[in-house]
Amino acid sequence: MEQEIKTLLGKLTDKKNIYLVKRGNNAIKQLTNLFKDKIFLIPDQGGWITYYQYPKHFIYYQTDYGLLKNDINFDREKYVLLINSNPGYFALQDIKTNFKGLIINDASGSIGYPQSKKGEIIFGSFGEDKIIDLGYGGFIATNLDLEIKEEFEKEKLGLLYEKLKNIKKRISFLENIHKKIKTDLKNYGIIHKNIKGINVIVKFNNEKEKQEIENYCRKNNYEFTLCPRYIRVRENAVSIEVKRLKC
Repeated sequence: MEQEIKTLLGKLTDKKNIYLVKRGNNAIKQLTNLFKDKIFLIPDQGGWITYYQYPKHFIYYQTDYGLLKNDINFDREKYVLLINSNPGYFALQDIKTNFKGLIINDASGSIGYPQSKKGEIIFGSFGEDKIIDLGYGGFIATNLDLEIKEEFEKEKLGLLYEKLKNIKKRISFLENIHKKIKTDLKNYGIIHKNIKGINVIVKFNNEKEKQEIENYCRKNNYEFTLCPRYIRVRENAVSIEVKRLKC
């Protein structure tokens, strides 16, 4: 079963070496420890909290609401570029950059899309509210030979296998709701309105708009969180958490 899972993850990431770990955060911690002498370049928004907690040294790079800009010019020997290929889970991004060094890609929100194949090292979480919503564990995928400690509960392998086999069904379910929300709220300030994603983040200009968006969420039983937040956007907005919905 474990090998079948690694084969599926290998196809999803286009990588040959697959490691199963106990958490997505564990994947980040192991990778930052492996490259502890490097300076990590991390996004100024649309990332995850341990992006700036685990590296020994890091620098924020500016983004367009989480989306990478093609102006990352740093010495490849000193830096590692950490990207989120679906920042805030709301905007799948083309990973185009001048950076020529090592790229580590958080594919927690892009697994199952072409974006989850970009970069020398791919990692992701199988947390409760992810695309692969096992509620436990994570992975690292790469063609490099890395010393990664694998810790994954064997009794959860069967359910993980089923989640991976049904990933297209889950993505389709989430995408349909994403599209519906964008249609329903088309007259509001949707961030990256024309980019495919899962969550939907809607800016508000005043308390009235904020209440209208929140009421829409409550009416439709959509969970939401308020921004500004580093893990979504640094903007007054409502993040509609489509990724938390179950098929």
